[in-house]
Amino acid sequence: MKPSKKSKLTFQAPKGMSDILPKDQIWWERILEVGREVSSLYDFSLIETPLLESAGLFEASLGESSDVVEKQMFVFESKGGQRLALRPEATVSICRAYLEHHLGYYAHPLKVFYYGPMFRYEQPQAGRWRQFHQWGFEILADNHSVYDAQIILAIHRFFNLLKIKDINFRINTIGCRVCRPNYRKKLLEYYRPLKKELCEDCQRRLENNPFRLLDCKNENCRALRSSAPVILNHLCQNCNNHLQEVLGFIEDNNLPYVSDPYLVRGLDYYNRTVFEMEVPELKTTLAAGGRYDYLMEVIGGQNLSGVGGAIGIERIIEVMKQQEINPDVKTRPRAFFIAVGNQAEKSGLVSVENMRRAGIVVSESLGKKSLKAQLKAANKKKASLVLILGQKEVFEETIIIRDMASGVQETVLLSKLIEEVKKRLH
Repeated sequence: MKPSKKSKLTFQAPKGMSDILPKDQIWWERILEVGREVSSLYDFSLIETPLLESAGLFEASLGESSDVVEKQMFVFESKGGQRLALRPEATVSICRAYLEHHLGYYAHPLKVFYYGPMFRYEQPQAGRWRQFHQWGFEILADNHSVYDAQIILAIHRFFNLLKIKDINFRINTIGCRVCRPNYRKKLLEYYRPLKKELCEDCQRRLENNPFRLLDCKNENCRALRSSAPVILNHLCQNCNNHLQEVLGFIEDNNLPYVSDPYLVRGLDYYNRTVFEMEVPELKTTLAAGGRYDYLMEVIGGQNLSGVGGAIGIERIIEVMKQQEINPDVKTRPRAFFIAVGNQAEKSGLVSVENMRRAGIVVSESLGKKSLKAQLKAANKKKASLVLILGQKEVFEETIIIRDMASGVQETVLLSKLIEEVKKRLH
C-alpha cells in the first residue's frame, strides 16, 4: 500500500543550488559547443581557476560596499585558519592567476575564456541561484578600445549562434581616476538633500559609493535618478575619446546599441566601458562586463589593464526555452545491444566492448531480462539500430540487426558485426 503523503527525503540539494539532470544536458551541451566555437574564432585560450580563493582577494577588489562583499559571499575558515571564499565571480581570480604565473610572458595581450560555477548567497528566484554557471571572456594587459569592442562582439556572436532573439545591448562609460572624482562630487551634491527620499540601501551607499544609486531598482530611486547628473557631461578627454572609439568599432560592425548614461556595474573595479545585454520583455540580463584598468594594481600587481564580460548559462537556458529555441546538438547515430538469456548476456558484454573499441556508439540495458523491456529502453535512446542476441544466436554465432526506422531486420554472422554496424550507421 502506498503512503498517503510523500515522505520527506533526509538530504536534498542546498537551497538555491540545483542538480543538472541528464534530461537537461542537451541545453548545456549546445551552449558549451557554441562557447568553444566562439572562443576558437576569437582566439581565446582556456583558463581554469580554483573554486576557493582567499576571501581577502575579493574583499580588496570588489568593494566593501558592494552587495557581493556585504551580503553574498560564502566565507569560512579553513582548518589551518585561513579565511577562504567560494568564488562569487571569475575576473578577480583570473587577474590573480595572471600575476602569480607571469602570464604576460605567454601572450600579450592575454586572451582567455573560462567556464564554471560561481557562488553568491542571495535569495533564490527566477534567474538567480546561489550556485550558478558563467561563460566568460577576458583580455588582459592592453587598454586599447578595440579589445572592449572585441569582447562585446564575441558575446554577441555567442547569442547569434544560439539564435536568441530581441537582445537589447546597453553601453556606458563610468570614467577613470581623473574624471570620476569630480562626477562623484556632483552626485553627492545632488543626492544629499534627497537622502530621506532614498531607499534604505541607497541611504547606506550614498557616502561610500554614490554610483550604486544609479543602479537601484527601487521605483522612487529610479524617479529621482532621472534628474541626476549625467557622467557623459563630466568625462575627461581620454575617457571621451575611448568611448567614441568603442562605439565606432561597434557601429562599423553593424551592432545595434543603446547608450545608457545611468548604466553602472555593482563591483568597484570597473572603469570606463561598462555594458549589459538583456532580453527586456523577459526582464533577464544575459551578459554583462566592462573594463578594469586598476584591478591588478589593487590586488598587489602592476598597473595592467583588462576588459571582459560574463554570460549567465542558466539564464540563457531559461530564455531559450521561453523563446522555444530547441538546441541543435549533433549526435552520432547509435546502436542498442539487446541480450536475451544468461549465455547471451555473458557473451554480449564482449561484443559490446569490441564495438566500443572500434569507435561505435552503442548503448545497452543488460540488467533488464525481457526482450520487451530492452526494446523499450532502445526506443527511449532513439537508437538507429537494434542488435538482438538470443540463446539461438549464441549457438549459431549470429546476431539480428534491426533497422528501427524501417523495421527491417537481418541475421548476420557475429564475426561480421562491427563491419555491418559501421556500414549501416554511416
